[in-house]
Amino acid sequence: MQSMNPSVAVIGTGFGGLAAVIELKKQGFHDIVVFEKADDVGGVWRENTYPGAACDVPSPFYSYSFEPNPRWPHRFSRQPAILDYIRDVADKYDVRRHIRFGTEVTAAAFDQDAGKWSVELSTGETVVVDVLVSAVGQLSRPSIPDIAGAETFTGDSFHSAEWDHDVDLTGKRVAVIGTGASAIQFVPELQKQVEHLSLFQRTGPYLLPRPDREFGERHHKVFEKLPVTERAERLTWYSAVETLSIAWVYSRPLAALLKARSKRHMRKQSEAKPGLFEKVWPDYPVGCKRILFSDNYLPALAQPNVDVVTEPITGITAHAVVTADGQEHEVDAIVWGTGFKATEFLAPMSIKGDDGRDLHAEWSANGARAYYGMTVPHFPNLFIMYGPNTNTGGGSIIYFLEAQAAYLGKYVARLAEVGRPMAIRADVERAYDDRIQAKLNDSVWSQCSSWYRTASGRITTNWPLLGIQYKAQAKFDPADYEAVS
Repeated sequence: MQSMNPSVAVIGTGFGGLAAVIELKKQGFHDIVVFEKADDVGGVWRENTYPGAACDVPSPFYSYSFEPNPRWPHRFSRQPAILDYIRDVADKYDVRRHIRFGTEVTAAAFDQDAGKWSVELSTGETVVVDVLVSAVGQLSRPSIPDIAGAETFTGDSFHSAEWDHDVDLTGKRVAVIGTGASAIQFVPELQKQVEHLSLFQRTGPYLLPRPDREFGERHHKVFEKLPVTERAERLTWYSAVETLSIAWVYSRPLAALLKARSKRHMRKQSEAKPGLFEKVWPDYPVGCKRILFSDNYLPALAQPNVDVVTEPITGITAHAVVTADGQEHEVDAIVWGTGFKATEFLAPMSIKGDDGRDLHAEWSANGARAYYGMTVPHFPNLFIMYGPNTNTGGGSIIYFLEAQAAYLGKYVARLAEVGRPMAIRADVERAYDDRIQAKLNDSVWSQCSSWYRTASGRITTNWPLLGIQYKAQAKFDPADYEAVS
């Protein structure tokens, strides 16, 4: 047994990447390089700058437990405040000195003879490290559906995650395609400035009231002088959002209660426009897609300059979106609110493990899988933050990321002791995956089509139990791993 000081490469500087680096430094590992394709930290909160961008998890819970922020401006913070928080954390924990900005990882391969990862960069360089940590997340690659004629559209067109702020939509006819978490935030902002908004909806979301509030100076001083009050607020909101998970996993009566509450809220908010409620009320089981919180989305749809179109889109022409009823909806611009390629983990990077195994080829047949979303058989010393089946249907992903960072710290500490690369045992991962998929197949998420599922129907994104159960179960055990090479 030969001890070592492992070198680590981390890809990405969102919440996951920062959590990984901070934990490793806390454990005494400082030989870390972080690759970030952009010119600043922040991940999705750097990229998503659309009007109204905000978090739908209360900030006291959507933040690191080890770094509370007593000066959040709102309970549900807006994108600029969250990005400022991430930047401040990167500064405070001295993460920036490890980061190479403007550097994208294009490929990585495990060298069995050397027992190391060779990481190829967009700069043309190759960096060799002991451990490779992917923290690119599930929501980093925008998805635009393949619609006939889309390339012929002559107006402005962009995805909400790549908002073109140089385009002035004031007084224009705008099509919004998609009604997910981003659209319910930017549609109310667009409605105020455009001449007409055509919202193309395939399936509408369940909505609940958004109990937002502004945190003034009085709140800030109380949180600063009495930290226990902020911890209490965090615990309160942890309990509230975990209740959603309890509803989906364990309690049909609770799910029915949430559905009834959503129906009252949505009916009241859409009553200004006859027929609107019938268009937006979902036709799938509550919880099958993420419930969203909003008090201004449906009132915006009720305005005279908005039409909700539920006919399927069949094509796009130079000036219009065409629907199945033959109608041409003439527009000057298209905003795609169609989400992300959430099931294509680690893409578009090429990742090769033992014997040249290609990770995407391994996953392409049946969908992505990893032990507690973090480690994969035959890919030694590869670690994934926010990997397969670690998304939450109701809670805060940062809670999961902290559990994964703690696991990573123990993993690297064990690697330092063993002195040889480690891989999760195939039988251990298989037993875990069988257990998780059995629960997912019996869950509400199996009852509709959503970004949680692959084309084959496998649910590769969500964790099927409570957040607290993930934290309790995802504990590093050396017996689960085998030394290789």
